[in-house]
Amino acid sequence: MSVFLLQVVPAAADTLNTAATAAPIASTDVPVIDLLMRGGLIMIPLVALSLLSLYIILERYFTIRKAAGDPESFMANIRALMVKGDLAGAKLLCAQTASPLARMVEKGLRRIGLPLKEIETSVENVGKIEIARLEKNISILGIIAGIAPMIGFVGTIIGVIKIFYAIAATKEFGIPQVADGLYVKLVTSATGLIVGIIAHVGYHWLSILVERMVFRMENSAIEFMDILQDN
Repeated sequence: MSVFLLQVVPAAADTLNTAATAAPIASTDVPVIDLLMRGGLIMIPLVALSLLSLYIILERYFTIRKAAGDPESFMANIRALMVKGDLAGAKLLCAQTASPLARMVEKGLRRIGLPLKEIETSVENVGKIEIARLEKNISILGIIAGIAPMIGFVGTIIGVIKIFYAIAATKEFGIPQVADGLYVKLVTSATGLIVGIIAHVGYHWLSILVERMVFRMENSAIEFMDILQDN
């Protein structure tokens, strides 16, 4: 019995040592770049759309953030100058302030002397132009959010075609025949969905920022008209 145990223990130890040495060889870590390359040519438009989405999101965010400024402080200074009757000073402040609100107020100041309704219309027209500038290219994100998953689906179809072509060419069905097609299918589908999600989130996030900006501009326009009526 003891002789049998002595034979089993070395055998088990040899098995564990073999498994320990084989574990590092069985590593399945794949660099992200290499994985993306497996998606084939369909990855080129997907990567281009992802870069375009990130550019629009960052560019619009910083543009909107810069345009927001400090409307409360600006309108307080305009009110103080208008109360003193310093119309030239108010125009100068608007010229020195690079924001949509300042351009709206400046337009209104240049229309002083006309009926209030015409001044209000002029201010509203400038506001519409400024809002259109803030919304520039945001709609492109909505388009990308729609077409990126569709391009990924095209990659899925291409991957399936490659699988069946490999099977038909070799008359065999195994891992070598399906591996390349599955890589194309899964990588392009996942990439298309990720790009679509990023564009979709960016579109709605920037739209919310613009809506907040519009709300502030409308409140400031109303405040400006009140200042004109009071003076």
